[in-house]
Amino acid sequence: MAENCQVKFTEFKSDQSVKWCPGCGDHAILNSVQKAMAAMGYKKEEVAVISGIGCSSRFPYYMETYGFHTIHGRGSAVASGVKVANPDLQVWQITGDGDALAIGGNHFIHTIRRNIDLNVILFNNQIYGLTKGQYSPTSKRGFISKTSPFGTVEAPFRPGELCIGARGQFFARCIDTDIKHSVVMMEAAARHEGTSIVEVLQNCVIYNDKTHNAITDKAHNADRTIKLEHGKPMIFGKERNKGLMLDGLTLKIVTIGEDGITEADILVHDATCDDITLHLKLADMEYPEYPVALGVIRSVEAPVYDQCVTEQLAAVQEKSTIKSFTDLIHSGDVWDVE
Repeated sequence: MAENCQVKFTEFKSDQSVKWCPGCGDHAILNSVQKAMAAMGYKKEEVAVISGIGCSSRFPYYMETYGFHTIHGRGSAVASGVKVANPDLQVWQITGDGDALAIGGNHFIHTIRRNIDLNVILFNNQIYGLTKGQYSPTSKRGFISKTSPFGTVEAPFRPGELCIGARGQFFARCIDTDIKHSVVMMEAAARHEGTSIVEVLQNCVIYNDKTHNAITDKAHNADRTIKLEHGKPMIFGKERNKGLMLDGLTLKIVTIGEDGITEADILVHDATCDDITLHLKLADMEYPEYPVALGVIRSVEAPVYDQCVTEQLAAVQEKSTIKSFTDLIHSGDVWDVE
């Protein structure tokens, strides 16, 4: 892999007709991933795209790379095996809020805990789209669907909280239609060694249209989201005059220029801090109480599972007296049969 070499993103487009609904956010995410791969200088044969089941899981068909469309909720398990067996491959897992957080929840959290070098793109449209509109693990409380006709009474998962709680070392969030920012997030995930989770707030035009509209609407987006950048103050708003501070252990929104508050008082984002306290608070922020955090929220170095396995195998092989299959079958308790 050679970054910044001349690779066109169209080289990652397959010859298959893209069969998502017109206006679906999946189109924009596909475009973002292809542009990120081109920017990273990937060769097509260096990449494997793995998916489970769901609308998003058609993704491998539309990529001119290696691909594997697996079964419901098992994308993480298969992607893990692909990476450990083929550590030189760039493995991208495509999943949705149902595929990853319901039937695939156990695989999802243990992939994160192990810190396998995978790039997991989590499409979050807060609905089961492929199976025609049932509520999902991220659907809002009170959401009315075919499986919750009077409104769901469940508290939804927050993917960022789940990721960090599973000892995740990289979590980022972006919006499907903001392709420029999404590409930056995909590139950041690709550069990170270990499990990278990118939650994309994605729109399902058929079964949950405008579910993220409160924060994606251009008229209010600047005041209802905050784009975090490592090493920069947490400032947001149309006038760039709002910021985040700590009031004890609680985040609070302040206005620069009021009550003597200056830019120097605003929290500076440290995505690389090992302590999860502030990262959890940022990942959990929800509108209308807070702006929704976008960008790389957490990016911390830690031992990488597949690298550790490779190193362990090399160490064992170096010390072992068994160097061939012949050595193996003549080792241990052996006897001749006459």
